[in-house]
Amino acid sequence: MNVTILAASGAVGLALTRQALERGHTVTAIARTPARITVPDSPLLTRVAADVRDPDSIARALRGSELVLSGLGVAKGDKPGALTAGARAVVAAHPGRVIWLGAYGTGPSAQAAGLATRTLLKAMGAELADKVAADAAVLEAGGTVFHSGPFADRPPSAVRRTVGLDQAPKRFFPARVSRETVAAAMLDEAQTPYFPGRVAIPLER
Repeated sequence: MNVTILAASGAVGLALTRQALERGHTVTAIARTPARITVPDSPLLTRVAADVRDPDSIARALRGSELVLSGLGVAKGDKPGALTAGARAVVAAHPGRVIWLGAYGTGPSAQAAGLATRTLLKAMGAELADKVAADAAVLEAGGTVFHSGPFADRPPSAVRRTVGLDQAPKRFFPARVSRETVAAAMLDEAQTPYFPGRVAIPLER
């Protein structure tokens, strides 16, 4: 399978890139600075420079893409709007499918996450609105948005599973989930789509 990974130099993007190559996929890895995509060279890997705030560069990078997986997040010091700009640029490029990284407790998953999580996330201010708008653009286009709990640094879970919002566990705070598990779950969805046009929740048990 040919996959394109957006924000491939970030923590989740690197996990997506590495795991996709391990699964034998042909990968186009996109980042503002491709040299920061620190995975070993491979004949299956092409590094491409593009910036989500430059939609023309994204359109060129995504030309002919069958599937886009996004690990796009907001780095410290970034101005709000990068997520929405990225989502709109990706959707405008009309790839075959989009699998997007979101955050549990925002937008469609806010009610499932509970009052405590919603209250904490309100402190994100403009960043929260950016996440919600980006997710909405992807979902409206028929893409899948993964709403993950707080990230943990550990290997992927051997007992991972992905559920829809109607099966989201009822907890006071969402369970932590490793970035590696989230990347694996997104690639599972890429290979066998279960949640087109829906929010998916990656879990480790």
